[in-house]
Amino acid sequence: MQKVSNAMSLQNESISNTENRKKYDRFKKAGIKYIDYKDGNFLLKLLNEQGKILPRRLTGTSLKNQRKVAQAVKRARHLAILPYVGDSLK
Repeated sequence: MQKVSNAMSLQNESISNTENRKKYDRFKKAGIKYIDYKDGNFLLKLLNEQGKILPRRLTGTSLKNQRKVAQAVKRARHLAILPYVGDSLK
């Protein structure tokens, strides 16, 4: 029975270092107050391969700036700067 308890304790330990890293808001750190919807290359960094907006828990962006990112991406998609569906995005 001790083998099972040891195995369970190993599963619960964190294996990767990414869980211990403190997340930071890249916009606050760089001093960016306005997220430009006309800058498609910058907005591509905030999208995944499918064209979806990356969530806050992955990027570390604050709620306020995440809303600005979402609005900028939506505007860029509407003006055909970014595609709605990312078949060949990256």
